[in-house]
Amino acid sequence: MSLAGSLAGLLTPCLMLDLAKAASFLFAILVIYRAAIHAFFDPGAPLHDRLLLALAYLFFAACVSVFSGFIFTWPVRSNPEYGNRLISTLPVRVFLCASAAIVTLFLTSWYLGDLARQAAPFISDRTFPQ
Repeated sequence: MSLAGSLAGLLTPCLMLDLAKAASFLFAILVIYRAAIHAFFDPGAPLHDRLLLALAYLFFAACVSVFSGFIFTWPVRSNPEYGNRLISTLPVRVFLCASAAIVTLFLTSWYLGDLARQAAPFISDRTFPQ
């Protein structure tokens, strides 16, 4: 038996679908992680630039998560999630929870940063350089 024949027997459509699900979900998590990193950890950039970049990365993460959700609902009889709504798939739910957390933390950091700038003259001249 040749190597190609043995691989063809191993790579059934069900196994290939499971591998595609795992790969697409991993890629969706990595893109969401990248969006979170660029939303918060760019200290030299002004707020406007960080906001636009964070929104662009969140949009890209949404596209990847929806594509991964389509793979999770692929219409194959061996797929246990066949027939589920797109919003109920794991990648889309992870994206929705992560984007809600990212937006909440971004707005909180924006508020606290603005509050620190407004309170700086009342605290000390040396605490926050102007």
